[in-house]
Amino acid sequence: MLEINSLLESGYLKVSEIHDIYYEVCGAVDGEPYLFVHGGPGAGFSEQDKRFFDFKKHKVIFFDQRGSSKSKPFGCIKENTTQDLVNDINVLLKHLNIHKINVFGGSWGTTLSLVFAIQNPERVKSLLLRGVFLGDKKSINHYLNGGVENEFPKEWSRFKHNVPIDSAVSISEYYLDQMLNGTVENRFFYCYEWVFYEISIFKKGITEKEIKAIIEEFPFESLAIMEAYYLSNKCFIEENYILNNTYVLDDIPVTIIHGQQDSICPVEYAETFHHKLKRTVLYIEDAGHSDSEPAIEKRIIEVLKG
Repeated sequence: MLEINSLLESGYLKVSEIHDIYYEVCGAVDGEPYLFVHGGPGAGFSEQDKRFFDFKKHKVIFFDQRGSSKSKPFGCIKENTTQDLVNDINVLLKHLNIHKINVFGGSWGTTLSLVFAIQNPERVKSLLLRGVFLGDKKSINHYLNGGVENEFPKEWSRFKHNVPIDSAVSISEYYLDQMLNGTVENRFFYCYEWVFYEISIFKKGITEKEIKAIIEEFPFESLAIMEAYYLSNKCFIEENYILNNTYVLDDIPVTIIHGQQDSICPVEYAETFHHKLKRTVLYIEDAGHSDSEPAIEKRIIEVLKG
């Protein structure tokens, strides 16, 4: 019998002169193929992400996007755009000799999954999207310009007040500059504060102790740098790129799982997206943004069981 973390293959794949991405293939040799697309940008995948799959029947590709987690160089923003990441997926699938695959992405992973699917519809068997983030101006502004203030005033105030009132640049640009160019202490502080803000609002009823424990579980610096970098650059996609190209997805079954109380990605954005699709199912759960919330976790596992 296969172990839950049955590893078929792992290693580094050179995708540019600068970047090598880390990947793992887990599960059954002839299993139904899935590509797991992590969030952030910059979060990387973790052992916890493997819990959703049945490795007796699934063959799952996990990979760390450029600059993320185990990929090299760590936290590198050079040659790092959404298009680069889409190209990397194609290179990885070619390397593994997989032509068509099911794609499962969460949060930023939904953005990247959708851009990949729009550009490569012939390669996508189905899309499973948790916590839809469209990468458009409205979504970015909600997260970075006070959209959460009414619900999370203390958390928003802590995040915002790390930027001088007279700053000539946006919050994300200021944080990013400190992460890349500040003193050693400032780099750590601004990376930590960026991630603290996100974790503090992504799950219902989360405590400060839980937030700190989660931050210690993963390489938070790459999440902070990549997220600030991508959001400062409008995710490197044209405004409304995904919504304007949903017709390309007409033949692809799409399943959306979204928390009713998602403060990072408001549910109405997922509903707008859902209504533009032809072959789609939308599950709205009693939950926030995190895939560790019971209702969302249960629904993901249920959908993947088929």
